[in-house]
Amino acid sequence: MRALLWLLTLGALAVGLALAAQYNDGYALLVLPPWRVELSLNLLVVMVVVGFLLGYLLLRAISLTLALPARVRGFRRERQRKKAEGALREAVLFWLGGRYARSLSNAELAWKAGHAPGLSALIALAAAHALRDAEKIIEWRKRAIAHDKDIHGARLLLEAQLAVESRDFTEALVLLNQIEQQSGRHIVAMRLGLRAHRAVGHWDQVVHLARQLRKHHALTDIQAAPLIAGAHRERLRALAADGHGLASYWDRLPEAERNAPGLALEAARCMLKAGEHAAAQQVIEDGLDEEWSSELVALYGDCKGGDVLGRIARAEGWLQSNPRDTALLLVLGRLCQDKQLWGKAQSYFEASLSLKPSRTAHIALAQLLDHLEQGELANRHYRAAALLN
Repeated sequence: MRALLWLLTLGALAVGLALAAQYNDGYALLVLPPWRVELSLNLLVVMVVVGFLLGYLLLRAISLTLALPARVRGFRRERQRKKAEGALREAVLFWLGGRYARSLSNAELAWKAGHAPGLSALIALAAAHALRDAEKIIEWRKRAIAHDKDIHGARLLLEAQLAVESRDFTEALVLLNQIEQQSGRHIVAMRLGLRAHRAVGHWDQVVHLARQLRKHHALTDIQAAPLIAGAHRERLRALAADGHGLASYWDRLPEAERNAPGLALEAARCMLKAGEHAAAQQVIEDGLDEEWSSELVALYGDCKGGDVLGRIARAEGWLQSNPRDTALLLVLGRLCQDKQLWGKAQSYFEASLSLKPSRTAHIALAQLLDHLEQGELANRHYRAAALLN
């Protein structure tokens, strides 16, 4: 429709010009002695317009001809750029798809073409590392460093990730420290730091990073809790020879972290080993008030000194809600034995055996009967303990 309107417009214009020319009787006289040329004014106008158009086309042709080499060079550069861009895109896709050899070759093509050389070198470095090609790793690391001005942060992070994957955790921590000094901590770096610190046993850092990642929603509570509890467990074991430091460390823990499954049990064991019986008693009592554990209550009888009668009363209170817990009955028997409550001790040992025979209970009852000079009955329990293997 647009073309038709143009044709109609041009036709109308031509008709108008033709009609106007009929009423134009003017002429032009061109004198160049000894020549004279007399022209119709209409013809002169036509010649000027046509001459202008021909001159424009001639100059345009000359300009295009002179610019042709530059246009060819530009076309070739654009074609190379698109080819290099495609190679880089393919390198990223192949690397994500696990086809590392193809990724390396395409990244090398992009690097040689000069298209994003820093990024191309990083992709090639990652692919070479995945292929475990030591020579290529060294080569592409040097090339990446050559473009470090543009990719410094990305290069450090990639090398830290590769160091963690290679289990070179010391080098990874050095690189992560550089990243933290230059740009602060961010989620990916903290994740890598968490893995590296766990591997080398920096348990305080593990707790700190796990808390930070949980705060930034990079770890869920379910994911962070076992990491934090495991780090606390290892830290307690490391402090097992330092009773005061052990109790101080436990007191500093947030209540939610102290209540992690099994952590109170580990703390109580370490405190008993360090001779901190009062602190171990408090840990056991607090832990059992939070959640019942037969393993934890079994350690209650190992607490020495202090108010034994108070411990007996506390344990008997637990017995009301856990009447069939054999570990609790055994502990009550040992506590009563310590206070020379022989009858109560024997009844608790026998109650534990009636629910579930155990070697420990048989031996404890046999020793008590030996003390009460009931040798024949004691020997019977010694034999039962031996048969239980």
